[in-house]
Parts: sequence; C-alpha cells; structure tokens
Amino acid sequence: MTDIDVVAANQASWDDLQTVFGARGEAARCQCQWFKIRDRDWASMPVEARAEALRDQTDCGNPGSDATSGLVGYLAGEPVGWCAVEPRTAYLRLLSARVPWTGRDEDRTDPGVWALTCFVTRVGYRRQGVSRALARAAVDFARERGARAVEGYPMILRPGQEAVWGELYVGSRSIFADAGFVEVSRPTARRVVMRIDF
Repeated sequence: MTDIDVVAANQASWDDLQTVFGARGEAARCQCQWFKIRDRDWASMPVEARAEALRDQTDCGNPGSDATSGLVGYLAGEPVGWCAVEPRTAYLRLLSARVPWTGRDEDRTDPGVWALTCFVTRVGYRRQGVSRALARAAVDFARERGARAVEGYPMILRPGQEAVWGELYVGSRSIFADAGFVEVSRPTARRVVMRIDF
C-alpha cells in the first residue's frame, strides 16, 4: 500500500477538499451532506448550500480550530481522499434510520459514540489504499477527541456481485476490518454495523 498522509480537514485547504470531491459525480453533488440533512429537505437544498455547509463543518484552512468533521488524505502532496468522522449525533438521518438500529438496544444520542460515514477517493487514485488509510486514521482521530467508540455501516457484496453506482461511499467491510473494527450486527443482507470500543 502507498504511504498516505492524513490530516484533520481543518488543516487542509478548502481547495484541496474540493479537488478530492471533483466537479462532477455524486461526491460533488452530495458534499458529504446525505447523513446531515433530513429526507424532506434534501431535494430542496442546492449543491452550493451543501458545499457551504460542508465548509462550515470542516473549518478547512483553520488549523487552530477545535472542531472539524473529517479527514483529508494526501499522496505525495496531492489531495486524494476524504472521510467523514464525528460524533454520531451530528448525523440526523443516521439517527432516524432503521438499518443501523435493527436488533440493537442502544441510546442513539450517546455523544461518546462516533460514526465514520463516508469515504471519497479522488478519481485517478482509487485502489491505492486511500480509504484504508483514512479508516485507520479516523480511529485515532475519534479516540484522541474523547470518543468511547466509533462505528461504521459498510456494504456487503457477495462474490461476483457488482455495487450499484455510488453505494460504496460508506466503505466495504474489509476496509473497516483492516482498521480493527468488529461486526456488531448485520441488520440486512447487504449491510453490516462495525464498531471499535475504546
């Protein structure tokens, strides 16, 4: 695997983060807001407003900031990846979703549990270990900021099964397993909840 340097998003520039997201495609349209915005508000929120929300959440370009919502990965100085990781309570859609909670009896609003919800790898840099490096860094990032656990909600693909376009933004089971997460539930045939407790 290639050496990927990972920094908190507030230590990266906004231009670098937007380079990762690109100008076209799902990442550029979403601006990592899918889990942040209620269903009823999603369609009416323009891309520019989503981008402005992400800019506020990441506080890019402000290395002295106490808060940010994710990490940016670099390869040889080039911005190549992003992952979203912060307290689970920051994700409105996640808190109301059925899938992560099926078969689990847990306080959804526990601020000590963080969630690693999204990965974006820049076009031209895929299959070089970017998401794996980001997942490992996210564990340390959450722990250092007081998390008592961090979760992810990856997709499971059967051998030979193709992913529907864009659905692997949540990561694969192997990415989380390689970062030390263990399976805590399997709410559907295609979704698994992975977690690390500190």
